[in-house]
Amino acid sequence: MAYPTVVLIPLCVPGHLTSMLEAGKRLLGRSRCPMSLTVLVTQMTMSANMMSDVADIIRREADSGFDIRFVHLPAVELPTAEHGGLEDFMVRFIQLHGTYVKEAVSGMSSPVAAVVMDYFCTTLFDVTRELALPVYAYLTSGASMLALLLRLPALDEEISGDFEAMEGAVDLPGMPPVPARLMPTPIMTKGPNFAWLVYHGNRFMEAAGIIVNTVAELEPSILAAIADGLCVPGRRAPTVYPIGPVVPVKPPGDGEQPPLHECVRWLDAQPPASVVLLCFGSMGGSFPSPQVREIADALEHSGHRFLWVLRGPIPADSKYPTDANLDELLPEGFLERTKDRGLLWPKWAPQKDILANPAVGGFVTHCGWNSILESLWHGVPLVPWPLYAEQHLNAFELVSVMGVAVAMQVDRKRDNFVEAAELERVVRSLIGGSSEEGRKAREKATEAKHLCRKAVADGGSSEVSLQQLAREIGEHREYQGRTEATPLPQHVHYPAATLGAASHG
Repeated sequence: MAYPTVVLIPLCVPGHLTSMLEAGKRLLGRSRCPMSLTVLVTQMTMSANMMSDVADIIRREADSGFDIRFVHLPAVELPTAEHGGLEDFMVRFIQLHGTYVKEAVSGMSSPVAAVVMDYFCTTLFDVTRELALPVYAYLTSGASMLALLLRLPALDEEISGDFEAMEGAVDLPGMPPVPARLMPTPIMTKGPNFAWLVYHGNRFMEAAGIIVNTVAELEPSILAAIADGLCVPGRRAPTVYPIGPVVPVKPPGDGEQPPLHECVRWLDAQPPASVVLLCFGSMGGSFPSPQVREIADALEHSGHRFLWVLRGPIPADSKYPTDANLDELLPEGFLERTKDRGLLWPKWAPQKDILANPAVGGFVTHCGWNSILESLWHGVPLVPWPLYAEQHLNAFELVSVMGVAVAMQVDRKRDNFVEAAELERVVRSLIGGSSEEGRKAREKATEAKHLCRKAVADGGSSEVSLQQLAREIGEHREYQGRTEATPLPQHVHYPAATLGAASHG
């Protein structure tokens, strides 16, 4: 008899795919009964670099020793860009796969125990409803973003205008009042991107559960507010399973170790906690010339050691920056003047390995959730420099809720511009300084490191949550979720080929 399988439907971009695969492997390891994973792969052809990275991830996981099967769905014609916005494009792209997903899931030789979908894929809840299968949403962001998504349908009714024009703060249960100017980029104006996030928030209520890459002890008040129904008054939200941090960590001595990266070798020669890292994710690190000069001035005048991952321009046909030409980008003489205490790296850098090095004492980050968790896993305090997506909300939480970061003034109206004096101030505060805010951030980051590691150890909160999830999925109960369809946003055009389009009108 074939083992039951859990079907994973990721958003096939590296940050989302890697996180979901790691969560799936952990789920297999906690199941009392043998189970496998089946991953449905969409051809996310947004850029050649992205598809190459996805192919590398799939190749690596196929050799991981876990029972993972990858099913490549047929290619679809990409949606037009007539509405604008990355979120709108991605959701409509996923939506086009409805028929193929239904055929793949219904035709599997193994019984399907459950389907786990990235939260961008909630239009495919129609498939699981028709097949009477339990569906779980997987959120690669933190509990604050989950609380906002659940709250957003009500906020849409309460707030008539755009968030970017709103004065004051937004009530987000479990958090201090959040300034409206710090809302996630896709919801600042009520366009198609906003409509889709409202749609996701509504569809979350149909899920058998919501799996979140967070640690209960890092966001306790937010998780409690969700559980108490404060985000969806009058209703009860699905069970939330905080299972993080989902940070892939290769055990020491696990197979042949590759040579140390040049960045890591350089860090090995630096004193403990003496280096500030500036790194902005796989799609970040490219700045216009005026901003590069401000960063360079700040690092030079701070007097502290630094490792700066500086990338070149992003081509029009890609989401990834190019390798940087440092001589063209940097002020004349900067490299020579800082050569004894700084390293400029113009290419992709192994951020996880860098953060693991004891020489790193602070991290200037774009506040992607994966980067945040990697930093906290190693106890490295942060300086938030949010750029897009939900990163401004994450930055607010790091400073005002967790206390693991030193706040920096980022001018969102000037394309998230940071003045040299402001960056110099926070570097001095965090690296070897005696400022009270720097000391508190370092202490809180060390505390967060212990909380993260305790959570995934035997008996830890994330381990218990994962075991609970594995037990529930292993019961193979026929799903008795909602049977009515959730309407699609009305002012967005949807392809006629979409599964369930007729029932949605």
